[in-house]
Amino acid sequence: MKSTRRKFITTTAALAAGTVTASAISLKEQKEEWPIVHHVFFWLKNPGSTEDRDKLVAGVKTLAKIETVRKLRVGIVASTEKRDVVDNSWAVSELMFFSDLAGQATYQTHPIHLEFIKNCSHLWEKVIVYDAQDA
Repeated sequence: MKSTRRKFITTTAALAAGTVTASAISLKEQKEEWPIVHHVFFWLKNPGSTEDRDKLVAGVKTLAKIETVRKLRVGIVASTEKRDVVDNSWAVSELMFFSDLAGQATYQTHPIHLEFIKNCSHLWEKVIVYDAQDA
């Protein structure tokens, strides 16, 4: 019985150590591979329209087809607690990662991005963009 318990504890400890190591490697690789972040917030012309919001979400998701976009996350306002520091006045967000500034520049003039603007700009009244790079 003792050897089974000891084996279980040893195996569990080894698996936990491996998981921590794998997680650290994944975060490090992501930081090195995608150091450019492009975060966009959209305010709808019709803020109460779920249909408009869903159209904009679908449009933003088409941007993932652009070859220089490494990762795309599309979001809507979360129902988190209301605090003075939380801005939940927007409707849709787009969070993109790029390998470099050249990739982000390619995205800006890419036909898919221009088509998105053409097809969806009538849905929003305001857009704010935050671009950042790893420090």
